[in-house]
Amino acid sequence: MNERLEKANSRKASRVSHMDIDESELNDPFQALMEKAGNHGRYQTLYNFLFVGGLAFSGAMIYMNIILALNIPDHWCTVHGRENTNFTLDQWRDITLPKQADNRGRETFSNCEMFQMNFTEIQDWSTWNTSLRTNQTQACQNGWSYDKTWYESTIPTDHNWVCAKDLFVTNVFVVGRVTEVAGSFILGQMGDSYGRRLVYYISVVFCSLGRIGSIMCTSSYTWFLIMSGIVGLTVNSLFQSPQIIGMEISREEDRSRIAFFQSCGWSIGTTFMPLLYWWLGHWDSFMWLTSLPTATVLIFSKYVIESPRWLISKRRFRDAIVQLRKIAKINGRHFDVTEKELAEIYSQDKQDVTYGIASLFAGWRLARNTTIMGFSWCVVAVSYFTLVLFSSRMAGNPFLNFLYQSIVEIPAYIVGRYLGDTYGRRFTNSVSFLVSFVTCVPIIVYATDERYEYLMIYLATFVKFLNALTFFTVNLQCLEIYPTCMRQTGVALGTILANAIGVLAPYLVYLGTTVNIRAPYYILGTLFLLGGIGALFLPETLHKKLPDTMEEAGNFGRHDKFFSLPKPPLAPEPNQSLSAHPELTKLTQTQEVSP
Repeated sequence: MNERLEKANSRKASRVSHMDIDESELNDPFQALMEKAGNHGRYQTLYNFLFVGGLAFSGAMIYMNIILALNIPDHWCTVHGRENTNFTLDQWRDITLPKQADNRGRETFSNCEMFQMNFTEIQDWSTWNTSLRTNQTQACQNGWSYDKTWYESTIPTDHNWVCAKDLFVTNVFVVGRVTEVAGSFILGQMGDSYGRRLVYYISVVFCSLGRIGSIMCTSSYTWFLIMSGIVGLTVNSLFQSPQIIGMEISREEDRSRIAFFQSCGWSIGTTFMPLLYWWLGHWDSFMWLTSLPTATVLIFSKYVIESPRWLISKRRFRDAIVQLRKIAKINGRHFDVTEKELAEIYSQDKQDVTYGIASLFAGWRLARNTTIMGFSWCVVAVSYFTLVLFSSRMAGNPFLNFLYQSIVEIPAYIVGRYLGDTYGRRFTNSVSFLVSFVTCVPIIVYATDERYEYLMIYLATFVKFLNALTFFTVNLQCLEIYPTCMRQTGVALGTILANAIGVLAPYLVYLGTTVNIRAPYYILGTLFLLGGIGALFLPETLHKKLPDTMEEAGNFGRHDKFFSLPKPPLAPEPNQSLSAHPELTKLTQTQEVSP
């Protein structure tokens, strides 16, 4: 009697503990299929190292190398006549160039003007003084001289993209952001309509050809813009497609690990890149060496699969079986589920009818999540590109400045993974945004004072650390919050919005380097504050299964409490997760292939 009572109470407690959890969060037949094929085996390890981490490494270089190659070092008008004197360079510039205020309000030599005087006609410099000099100025007449302390050559120094052409560089970055918006819109929806693998191949080929073409077309600014735009069209899907496939063929507890693989690959690439340029000194050899590795990934194409989870969502059961058997073979397992059995497992599920990006706003909850995720992406993107572009224009060694901003990303991902897996994605995202806001305050206060130059570099680097931490969390949330049938479209929408507002980043840098060094941080601080508040209203995705249908995505987070931290779900009763799909019972008997 007592035993029956205890069992009844246990079942009642179990029902109570699960009453605030959607059934869909406990019932994931695809995981049973993946357990049979192996969801944590040799194939996943190979895929994560090669296509998630490796492609992120090479893709980061092909994406970011243009930033260093387009750097504009200190420059001034070339004025002939110094060869007839024994003046030092600074003495000669003091005589021949007018002064101007820089972005800190300091008086420096003009970059684009010279005194309207022919200094080669002066015969006796011993009797000449500046009182004999005209005060009228003119634009540079003999080209420009460049400070070669750090760069032997960059694209702007080779083609004089300065002064009247000083927006040439800014416009290249803007065109890149615009084409990223277009490419994310097109390829994001292609990934959900025609498959992740097709988009992967398109991205690798177009990224490689676009960047190689831009190296060869610098003499024509129009063609250089076109080729740079081609890179922008496909660069985001270059990272998205492999990561989404990796997420969809792995265990729930491995999702943050996959995001960590990609993030570390990116950071190692961007850390290696400035050291390579510092060593080579010339932009062309640097661009070739950092652009070709992406194309070499095509050598390993036989290991690229289509996501079986996506194939099942499209009712392409035969193709899904082929991919699952390929995974099982490398994992040393035997996958004997037939197409008919797979169709029976999913016979109760209906294929979702979607309408592109508009489907992400179907229903209040999904629309709210999409809006907040989009804004979070915007804040991360505009701050990331502003900080990266700004770092190469800060005082001191531009390569080390870029290196510091890149190398801090790796510990940021470690911290982000720990906090995200311990306290949840929502908490980590919000706190990181809010701490970034607080850090911007001393930067704004002390930015114009040269005595605090290194403090500004350290604080900007810390903001970059927080930015990387937030990027890791936002990226992971975005992958976990959308349904399989709209996952790549959802990630693409975030990228579209991010790059739409990311167009402002080059102009923020231009504003900070030419007008007021504090201006970008006023704007970034405001965005961080709004992002931190908005992130609190996202649902927690830790310990939740990936939603497969629009209905599941629409209910995602419905039972979440605002003031709570995520807890691992209680272990389900035996066969509870398979109750809705009796056909899955046979899958619990996984057999390994005999040696």
